[in-house]
Amino acid sequence: MAKASETIRDAVLSWPQVSEEPHRFGGVEFRLGKREFGHLHGEVLLDVPFPRTVRDELIGAGLVERHHILPDSGWISFRIRKAGDAEAAIALLRRSYDLAIAQLVRREQQSKRARAQS
Repeated sequence: MAKASETIRDAVLSWPQVSEEPHRFGGVEFRLGKREFGHLHGEVLLDVPFPRTVRDELIGAGLVERHHILPDSGWISFRIRKAGDAEAAIALLRRSYDLAIAQLVRREQQSKRARAQS
């Protein structure tokens, strides 16, 4: 049976434009270009950035905790404790990835409009 980190890494690295790098505080971080959209600390902890509205929604639903170091930020912490948590971790990372993609698309559209107006 694969470790949770292997399951998560295999899934996330299959998404377009995703890379993996060592995280400065240990573990691995997942990037879309230069933007980090989450990092994994071994087999036990996933940290993911979200807009605060999304963070509040996830905390309110009891799915995640406030970030273990930066509780007032948009970051969340998800503790990997049991079978099935790898899939939940992948879903959290996918939501962060999708938000990052949407932001990139918006920025590209804004840039095209600005170039067209000049």
